[in-house]
Amino acid sequence: MFRNQYDNDVTVWSPQGRIHQIEYAMEAVKQGSATVALKSKTHAIIVALKRAPSELSRHQKKIIHIDDHVGIAIAGLTADARFLSKFLRTECINSRYAYDTAIPIGRLVGMVGSKSQVPTQRYGRRPFGVGLLVAGYDSLGPHIYQTCPSANYFDCKAMAIGARSQSARTYLEKTLSEFPDCELDVLVKHGLRALRDCLPNEVELTTKNCSLGIVGKDTSFTIYDDGDVEKYLKMIEGEEKSTAAAKEDEPAAMEQDGEAAAPAADAPAEDGPAPMDQ
Repeated sequence: MFRNQYDNDVTVWSPQGRIHQIEYAMEAVKQGSATVALKSKTHAIIVALKRAPSELSRHQKKIIHIDDHVGIAIAGLTADARFLSKFLRTECINSRYAYDTAIPIGRLVGMVGSKSQVPTQRYGRRPFGVGLLVAGYDSLGPHIYQTCPSANYFDCKAMAIGARSQSARTYLEKTLSEFPDCELDVLVKHGLRALRDCLPNEVELTTKNCSLGIVGKDTSFTIYDDGDVEKYLKMIEGEEKSTAAAKEDEPAAMEQDGEAAAPAADAPAEDGPAPMDQ
């Protein structure tokens, strides 16, 4: 992105009425590896692509357990995601201690929005460079929420964020009407198909680069990694990718080493390159 005299901190407006630091944070989300969330009447699921900072390291976790009824998938800077996940866990624990009940998902996401807004208004702070997809189940049923570095958050029927995620959103829009009445296995198949569309043609979903999280009625939030996700991948084995995969603005973010762009050299633990380092 173009650097100029109006992008030094979040308190400076450009003549066009833009706050560039917030836009840079949103760019970090676009360069993170893709994650997809969708829900039926009984369950909410999230599927995510894991990326490895180098060939010598393990793939990073993209789905984080928050409480028995809620979990998140991340796209963007992993360090910021760890900070927000710690905050979410604390709020869940406080609710169970004070009220002896699980916190409603909408209220929890509202707290994230309030916390994310503070560094978008104060000098010397930077916005969180991470986007979250929150999947949970409470007394109102299953929920999918998207949060943004700008402190906006949205209640969604299905959503995909991260690099090349436009292809997944196109698939979700085409099949959206089928989700409410889906059985769990069918819902997972839809999620994996959407996630697969985010990959370059020469790369396939495997047990190493794919994670799955499931929560629902009478089902605590459970993460499936490595060998646990194999049985779900076999359900879509041999299927072709969607023919009309939409083109991302910056598809190169997922193409290095067949999985992902390399993170910033001085920050190997991050999920993607920070916009301020570009």
